[in-house]
Amino acid sequence: MNHSTIAPSPEKVSLKGRDLVTWLDYTAEEVHELLSLAQYLKENPYSKSLEGKTLGMIFEKSSTRTRVSFEAGMLQLGGHAIYLNSRDIQLGRGESIADTARVLSSYVDGIMIRTFETEKVTQLAEYASVPVINGLCDTYHPCQALADVLTILETKGTLKGVKVVYIGDGNNVAHSFMILCAMLGMEVVVSCPEGYEPKEDIIGKTVDLTVESGGSFTLTHDPNEAVKGADVVYTDVWASMGQEEEAFKRLQDFKGYQVNEELLSHASPNVTFLHCLPAHREEEVTAAVIDGPCSAVFQQAENRLHVQKAILQSLFI
Repeated sequence: MNHSTIAPSPEKVSLKGRDLVTWLDYTAEEVHELLSLAQYLKENPYSKSLEGKTLGMIFEKSSTRTRVSFEAGMLQLGGHAIYLNSRDIQLGRGESIADTARVLSSYVDGIMIRTFETEKVTQLAEYASVPVINGLCDTYHPCQALADVLTILETKGTLKGVKVVYIGDGNNVAHSFMILCAMLGMEVVVSCPEGYEPKEDIIGKTVDLTVESGGSFTLTHDPNEAVKGADVVYTDVWASMGQEEEAFKRLQDFKGYQVNEELLSHASPNVTFLHCLPAHREEEVTAAVIDGPCSAVFQQAENRLHVQKAILQSLFI
């Protein structure tokens, strides 16, 4: 691991009681603190910092990395996690978000929700009296973005000035990645087909962040132009969960946006490839790239555990 910051002892970082819905609610300094804590916890994985603490995890979308990283993270920190499938709790039978938030707040020390509508996350945060963590919604995927940035820090040794290029659908992953990278002073480029751009308000907020950080943001429909000199190239599936009916159309619309060896030949010789997983090999990325020497996708996936633990510890104590 390349240490560009000094990892603090766990008790030095506290964002106690805060929610994590989007990184727009945080400062660059707070994000750097979380990254440093994640580095510390990666090297010192077991503690009793969350002994006696319980995390309630609501899932309306299935998951591999989100569920296992949060559950394992709570266990490694001495706490406990409860899996709550929306079909098995009253939320799936018509109980309001507000009532669910109030009841769960009396049982657990924090709530993580992985859902579709962003409004469900914001409502849960409004009515809960314990921290609420956005495990994914239609607009944001903040925990994934923090793992992405930690991986960039580890592979590049720095963040400010790094050129990161996101190729593909301007979705929730793209939104949180754009926001966080812009906040931390990176050169952010997004390349997508017409009609699949990130939301305009997210683009506007991303541009605003670059003014203070000294970073930059560019949107282009030309992936070859986008990746020129790129230090990091990132992609995601073309049809996300809930978009299965659009899969055939998206396969046609995204032709030319596959991350392959020819595309990466325009990037930096030391380019790092990222993917949030799960991946569809030979669609958005070729096997030669994702399984090749420039790929850091499994390091990136592992980092979900370490950043989740940093988030949990910071918000709970």
